[in-house]
Amino acid sequence: MQLESMYQEIILDHYKNPHGRGLREPFEAEVHHVNPTCGDEVTLRVHLGKDAAGDPVLSDVSYEGMGCSISQASVSAMYDLVIGKSVPQALETGDHFMTLMQAKGDPSVAEKLEDELEDAVAFAGVSKYPARIKCALMSWMALKDASARALSSAHPAAPTGGSTA
Repeated sequence: MQLESMYQEIILDHYKNPHGRGLREPFEAEVHHVNPTCGDEVTLRVHLGKDAAGDPVLSDVSYEGMGCSISQASVSAMYDLVIGKSVPQALETGDHFMTLMQAKGDPSVAEKLEDELEDAVAFAGVSKYPARIKCALMSWMALKDASARALSSAHPAAPTGGSTA
Protein backbone atom coordinates (compact mmCIF):
# COMPACT_ATOMS: atom_id res chain seq x y z
CA MET A 1 0.00 0.00 0.00
CA GLN A 2 1.34 3.40 -0.93
CA LEU A 3 2.07 5.81 1.90
CA GLU A 4 -0.25 8.50 0.50
CA SER A 5 -3.11 6.00 0.29
CA MET A 6 -2.49 4.92 3.89
CA TYR A 7 -2.48 8.58 4.98
CA GLN A 8 -5.82 9.13 3.21
CA GLU A 9 -7.28 6.14 5.06
CA ILE A 10 -6.09 7.51 8.42
CA ILE A 11 -7.72 10.88 7.68
CA LEU A 12 -10.97 9.23 6.61
CA ASP A 13 -10.98 7.03 9.70
CA HIS A 14 -10.61 10.05 12.00
CA TYR A 15 -13.37 11.81 10.05
CA LYS A 16 -15.79 8.87 10.25
CA ASN A 17 -14.85 7.86 13.83
CA PRO A 18 -13.86 11.10 15.58
CA HIS A 19 -11.97 10.84 18.86
CA GLY A 20 -13.08 13.14 21.69
CA ARG A 21 -16.05 14.63 19.83
CA GLY A 22 -18.86 16.12 21.90
CA LEU A 23 -18.79 19.17 24.16
CA ARG A 24 -18.17 18.20 27.78
CA GLU A 25 -18.05 19.87 31.16
CA PRO A 26 -16.23 20.99 33.18
CA PHE A 27 -14.14 23.38 31.12
CA GLU A 28 -12.11 26.52 31.77
CA ALA A 29 -12.34 27.97 28.25
CA GLU A 30 -14.46 27.63 25.14
CA VAL A 31 -13.66 29.13 21.74
CA HIS A 32 -15.34 29.05 18.37
CA HIS A 33 -13.16 29.24 15.26
CA VAL A 34 -14.27 29.52 11.66
CA ASN A 35 -12.27 29.13 8.48
CA PRO A 36 -13.83 31.92 6.41
CA THR A 37 -12.41 30.61 3.13
CA CYS A 38 -14.48 27.41 3.24
CA GLY A 39 -16.89 27.64 6.18
CA ASP A 40 -15.32 24.96 8.40
CA GLU A 41 -16.15 25.52 12.08
CA VAL A 42 -15.07 24.16 15.44
CA THR A 43 -16.19 24.92 18.97
CA LEU A 44 -13.50 23.69 21.32
CA ARG A 45 -13.40 23.44 25.11
CA VAL A 46 -10.33 22.97 27.27
CA HIS A 47 -10.35 21.52 30.77
CA LEU A 48 -7.14 21.83 32.75
CA GLY A 49 -5.95 19.57 35.53
CA LYS A 50 -2.62 19.47 37.37
CA ASP A 51 0.32 17.12 37.06
CA ALA A 52 2.33 15.82 40.02
CA ALA A 53 4.30 19.08 40.14
CA GLY A 54 1.12 21.16 40.12
CA ASP A 55 1.57 22.38 36.54
CA PRO A 56 -1.47 22.62 34.26
CA VAL A 57 -2.18 19.70 31.95
CA LEU A 58 -4.90 19.21 29.36
CA SER A 59 -7.26 16.86 31.18
CA ASP A 60 -9.87 17.14 28.43
CA VAL A 61 -10.34 18.76 25.07
CA SER A 62 -13.88 18.48 23.78
CA TYR A 63 -15.31 19.82 20.56
CA GLU A 64 -18.09 19.99 18.04
CA GLY A 65 -17.50 21.00 14.48
CA MET A 66 -18.59 20.85 10.92
CA GLY A 67 -16.72 21.04 7.68
CA CYS A 68 -14.51 19.08 5.37
CA SER A 69 -12.92 15.76 6.23
CA ILE A 70 -9.53 17.44 6.70
CA SER A 71 -10.71 19.95 9.31
CA GLN A 72 -12.73 17.40 11.25
CA ALA A 73 -10.11 14.63 11.09
CA SER A 74 -7.43 17.09 12.20
CA VAL A 75 -9.26 17.92 15.45
CA SER A 76 -9.71 14.19 16.14
CA ALA A 77 -6.00 13.47 15.61
CA MET A 78 -5.11 16.54 17.70
CA TYR A 79 -7.27 15.27 20.56
CA ASP A 80 -5.26 12.03 20.70
CA LEU A 81 -1.98 13.94 20.76
CA VAL A 82 -2.68 16.51 23.47
CA ILE A 83 -4.76 14.80 26.18
CA GLY A 84 -2.66 14.43 29.32
CA LYS A 85 0.11 16.71 28.08
CA SER A 86 1.14 19.91 29.76
CA VAL A 87 -0.03 23.02 27.95
CA PRO A 88 3.54 23.86 26.78
CA GLN A 89 4.00 20.28 25.50
CA ALA A 90 0.68 20.42 23.63
CA LEU A 91 1.56 23.77 22.09
CA GLU A 92 4.96 22.42 21.05
CA THR A 93 3.18 19.53 19.33
CA GLY A 94 1.06 22.17 17.58
CA ASP A 95 4.25 23.91 16.45
CA HIS A 96 5.47 20.62 14.99
CA PHE A 97 2.16 20.20 13.16
CA MET A 98 2.64 23.74 11.79
CA THR A 99 6.10 22.71 10.56
CA LEU A 100 4.48 19.76 8.78
CA MET A 101 1.94 22.10 7.17
CA GLN A 102 4.75 24.36 5.92
CA ALA A 103 6.72 21.46 4.42
CA LYS A 104 4.98 21.54 1.02
CA GLY A 105 4.78 17.75 1.03
CA ASP A 106 8.48 17.15 1.73
CA PRO A 107 8.55 13.51 2.88
CA SER A 108 11.71 14.04 4.96
CA VAL A 109 9.83 16.48 7.23
CA ALA A 110 7.02 13.98 7.74
CA GLU A 111 9.57 11.27 8.49
CA LYS A 112 11.28 13.41 11.15
CA LEU A 113 7.95 14.26 12.83
CA GLU A 114 6.31 10.83 12.57
CA ASP A 115 6.97 9.73 16.16
CA GLU A 116 5.84 13.06 17.62
CA LEU A 117 2.73 13.51 15.47
CA GLU A 118 1.53 9.89 15.22
CA ASP A 119 -1.68 9.85 13.11
CA ALA A 120 -1.41 13.60 12.48
CA VAL A 121 1.56 12.95 10.19
CA ALA A 122 -1.08 11.70 7.73
CA PHE A 123 -1.79 15.36 6.97
CA ALA A 124 1.63 15.75 5.31
CA GLY A 125 0.04 15.63 1.87
CA VAL A 126 -2.30 18.48 2.78
CA SER A 127 0.72 20.80 2.89
CA LYS A 128 0.93 20.55 -0.91
CA TYR A 129 -2.43 22.34 -1.18
CA PRO A 130 -2.28 25.86 0.30
CA ALA A 131 -6.07 26.25 0.33
CA ARG A 132 -6.40 23.16 2.55
CA ILE A 133 -3.70 24.04 5.10
CA LYS A 134 -6.10 26.33 7.00
CA CYS A 135 -8.55 23.42 7.24
CA ALA A 136 -5.94 21.27 8.94
CA LEU A 137 -4.69 24.08 11.21
CA MET A 138 -8.05 25.43 12.41
CA SER A 139 -8.37 23.13 15.44
CA TRP A 140 -4.73 23.70 16.44
CA MET A 141 -5.30 27.47 16.40
CA ALA A 142 -8.45 26.96 18.49
CA LEU A 143 -6.45 24.86 20.98
CA LYS A 144 -3.82 27.59 21.27
CA ASP A 145 -6.52 30.22 21.85
CA ALA A 146 -8.50 28.12 24.36
CA SER A 147 -5.37 27.13 26.27
CA ALA A 148 -4.31 30.75 26.67
CA ARG A 149 -7.79 31.68 27.88
CA ALA A 150 -7.92 28.73 30.28
CA LEU A 151 -4.56 29.63 31.80
CA SER A 152 -5.63 33.24 32.30
CA SER A 153 -9.03 32.46 33.81
CA ALA A 154 -10.18 30.08 36.51
CA HIS A 155 -13.84 30.42 35.46
CA PRO A 156 -15.60 29.04 32.36
CA ALA A 157 -15.40 31.54 29.57
CA ALA A 158 -18.28 32.51 27.34
CA PRO A 159 -17.90 31.34 23.75
CA THR A 160 -15.82 33.70 21.70
CA GLY A 161 -15.39 34.22 18.01
CA GLY A 162 -12.24 33.38 16.24
CA SER A 163 -10.94 33.04 12.76
CA THR A 164 -8.10 31.13 11.21
CA ALA A 165 -7.86 33.58 8.32
